[in-house]
Amino acid sequence: MARGGSPKKFLILLVAAVFVFAVVYFGISLTKNLGKDDAQVSAEKAGKALESIIKDIRVNQADLVKGQIDLETAELKDTLPDISKYPAQVDNTTDAFVEIISSTEKAGSGTDGWLTKVATDFNNAGITIDGKPVSVRIRGIASGVAADYITSGKYVPDAYSPSNELWGEMITAQGVQTQLVEKKLTGNVAGILISKSKNDELIKKYGAINIKTITDAVSKNELAMGYTNPFASSTGLNFLMTALDTFDSSDLLSTKAVQGFETFQTNIPFVAYTTLQMRESAKSGVLDGFILEYQSYANLPELQTDYVFTPFGVRHDSPVYAIGGLSSEKTEILKAFIDYAKQEKYQRLATEYGFNHLNEYIPELGSINGTVISKAQKLWKEKKNGTKDICAVFIADVSGSMAGEPLNKLKLSLLQGANYISKDNFVGLISYSSDVTINLPIQPFDLTQRSYFAGAVNGLEANGNTATFDAIAVAIQMIQEQTAANPNLKPMIFVLSDGDTNRGHSLDEIRSSVEAYQIPIYTIGYNADIAALQSISNINEAASINADTDDVVYQLGNLFNAQM
Repeated sequence: MARGGSPKKFLILLVAAVFVFAVVYFGISLTKNLGKDDAQVSAEKAGKALESIIKDIRVNQADLVKGQIDLETAELKDTLPDISKYPAQVDNTTDAFVEIISSTEKAGSGTDGWLTKVATDFNNAGITIDGKPVSVRIRGIASGVAADYITSGKYVPDAYSPSNELWGEMITAQGVQTQLVEKKLTGNVAGILISKSKNDELIKKYGAINIKTITDAVSKNELAMGYTNPFASSTGLNFLMTALDTFDSSDLLSTKAVQGFETFQTNIPFVAYTTLQMRESAKSGVLDGFILEYQSYANLPELQTDYVFTPFGVRHDSPVYAIGGLSSEKTEILKAFIDYAKQEKYQRLATEYGFNHLNEYIPELGSINGTVISKAQKLWKEKKNGTKDICAVFIADVSGSMAGEPLNKLKLSLLQGANYISKDNFVGLISYSSDVTINLPIQPFDLTQRSYFAGAVNGLEANGNTATFDAIAVAIQMIQEQTAANPNLKPMIFVLSDGDTNRGHSLDEIRSSVEAYQIPIYTIGYNADIAALQSISNINEAASINADTDDVVYQLGNLFNAQM
């Protein structure tokens, strides 16, 4: 019996020992985690996972070599592609015609094609002036891009119909001869969309929703909202001017206005490169609100279900400007087309397409001098990151598939894009093929760093396989080391690649680290698998650009204006 009971006692003792060990172990673990919030615990787990990934990656360090840089102030408009990049939506059908560059919400297709429909009907109507048949050509281009074409002289149409009058004031102030021929071709307004739950919360606290309420709530970190680049977007430009007016209506560029804007901007998660990027961020829960024109809101039922629209700023009534000294014949054709578009039949069509709503809205802003608007854009460029500086790592794909034109485009993009990066930002560069190379450690982008950046880019050569996600892991580690020393940095990554990964870790393996550190990863594709690159950018609501197009340098300039 004694011998038979011995194994049972041993088993009992073993179980007891295991139990005591478990209690002690988990007690220690619990003690370690006491006082830590979920974010801290998640960050620690992400850090350990990242360390494990980095151990498997071969990382090389390149020698620093200086390159030549251009010290002249870069003008984004100098990089505009040929106008053929933007073919006409409606072409003229007669020798006597006027060309109108129009904002895209009315010169596209579907519900964004109101002016396209009007122009097509006008050209088919057999209209004559002084016995001569006439027609129009409509070219749809975003208002900010069109303003760059006009002010640079790279392409000047007969007439210009931006979304709002801010662009007209600005091109006039820059010396373009303009005449406001029509103040309101069709009605529209800009607005802030706030989720219904957040809208109710703000009304409960502030009593009403208006631009003052919104800027106050953002400044107090009670509302996470985004807006679009005011160099390119009519709604973004309108919001910038309206916000500055809120901080000091007597002087939009005063010290008081600048300080108020800087505090406000510190709590803006990001300025979106595109409206689509901003909408996706709202869907994912990153944003409580964002800006949009009512015409777009009216055509997106899912937004009407989830968001409340509050109008702000100047109206977006599609004014029409004659550009330069038009001949009397062209002036008559332009006026005839405007009269045609303002017929009741076409205004009803505009209403069906989402225009001509909220006609009762009275603009909060009066007329603003174009010089002030241009200065406000420059102010935004300097202050858009609030009190934070950017910490960015550029990742260049130098695998064999990038040899030739793709790598040449990549180099040109980086070298010219560098002209739009502020000297106060922190920048690093890595390249990858089968392995990963740190070409330039992160440092402030002063003249010395710019020179090393140019030298590193010029020295890139293509060969080997493609370990994209290894490179992203190394970039995250570089940024984490930098932000540990300077927590007041705003991190981001730019991946320039053809999107074909065939070596190293997978997206699934690094996804948790990308999500945990919440670093937006912007992707620029060269002869690329765009879908693969978009899947990377979508993790933290960044933008993806197709560099196969002729305007890649201009697009990158706009992207860097928005983010850096």
